[in-house]
Amino acid sequence: MDEFHQGSCLCGAVTYEVSAQLKAVSHCHCPFCRKAHGAAFATYASAPRLAVSIASRVDALKRFQSSAGVTRQFCSNCGTSLFWSDSNGEFADWISIAIGTLDTPFHAPKQRHTCVSSKASWFEIEDQWPQEG
Repeated sequence: MDEFHQGSCLCGAVTYEVSAQLKAVSHCHCPFCRKAHGAAFATYASAPRLAVSIASRVDALKRFQSSAGVTRQFCSNCGTSLFWSDSNGEFADWISIAIGTLDTPFHAPKQRHTCVSSKASWFEIEDQWPQEG
């Protein structure tokens, strides 16, 4: 089933649209995601890259390669972390969207925690979602 979502950065300069179902909702606890979001973890959902389009101010969307093959995209005006993608492996045609930037309702019936071996020492995971890594 196809879905349609819209999202934006904090200042509204970058807006985007997703014309596919968002999948693989994960709360990533790796050091890169923690630093990129300034929080205990970052929550993402994934969609095929071709289903995500930048609706405004593509010039404000900047890229940063945080590790081998991994590119993070953010608004150069307000710093909002919007996307990340991995050019290596079987998911190279997918993009992960920071779901906190969605402006449309989204319900995630399945979620998971990833990279929990490197989670912040000051945060305890207390929900029912599976934990990996």
